[in-house]
Amino acid sequence: MIGYTTLGTNDFERAKTFYDAVLGELGGKRSLSYARMQVWRSASGMGMLAVCVPFDGQPATPGNGTMVALAAPSHALIDKAYASAIASGAADEGKPGDRGDGFYGAYFRDLDGNKLCVFKLG
Repeated sequence: MIGYTTLGTNDFERAKTFYDAVLGELGGKRSLSYARMQVWRSASGMGMLAVCVPFDGQPATPGNGTMVALAAPSHALIDKAYASAIASGAADEGKPGDRGDGFYGAYFRDLDGNKLCVFKLG
């Protein structure tokens, strides 16, 4: 249903390095590259995530209550993506674990404060 999500950044090069590490754990690869935006495509090709320097010239800020959820095929890959995020400077928002009803997830904030979850149902 969702085609792509874009997150703002105040340090474009740092954000690209961070998401190369985190999304790489989930099979994501860089696809579209622009002067102000970098897009990664999922292994299935069905979803994309992008980081960009805001086009209005204002500082990027995380949304209050906004979170991007990234699907993973296994608990092991969730654990690896979370570890990669933390090792790359992310802030912990919830270590990997069972959240009930077959939902396994891990939560962190990227280097610009955007909240993400890596999860698997079932």
